Amino acid sequence: MLRVTAIAAGFVIGVAALTTIQPAMSQSDGWVTLVDSTKMGDWDKVGDANWEMKDGALAADKLLSGKDLAYLVSKTPYKDFQIKAEFWTDAEANSGIFIRCDNPKVIDGKTCYEVNIFDKRPDPSYGTGAIVDVAKVNPMPKAADKWNTYEITAKGPKLTVILNGEKTVDVEDTKHAAGPIALQYGSGVVKFRKVQIKPL
Repeated sequence: MLRVTAIAAGFVIGVAALTTIQPAMSQSDGWVTLVDSTKMGDWDKVGDANWEMKDGALAADKLLSGKDLAYLVSKTPYKDFQIKAEFWTDAEANSGIFIRCDNPKVIDGKTCYEVNIFDKRPDPSYGTGAIVDVAKVNPMPKAADKWNTYEITAKGPKLTVILNGEKTVDVEDTKHAAGPIALQYGSGVVKFRKVQIKPL
């Protein structure tokens, strides 16, 4: 009887462990969380802004090193992937999500694909919702003063961008094949509440 009881107890513990572990595995479903509402994540820095966790988001509102723009650069390079990002900016913000960066120490629109967040860009055709110098938007959607979602997919030469459920980019380009991603701070108030990536 004691042996049966011990086996039964072991079975219950095993089931309980599976119940505890299973949801965490199913929640990930291939997605890697780079930023969430509780932690900044592990990034390399290019330039310097006052990034901090504040009110459940990774936020910045000031450059700390002159006029050079600041970036948080992923430590892992990615080739084909999907990104889901939740962000908030004010009207003065210049930000963006850079993908497939050729050089992790040099981040700009020439060395990466720049999925823009810039409502007041002088040339609005490459403003919010566009990939700078690759895919224009017309008219440019506005992102300021509200929470927004970006869904960005890069698979081979095909690049798509969906902003708040509306497709803004569907293009093919071969300039950049793989590399890290980067979050930009240029001006204004910029917040990222969640950033996830799923390799394809």
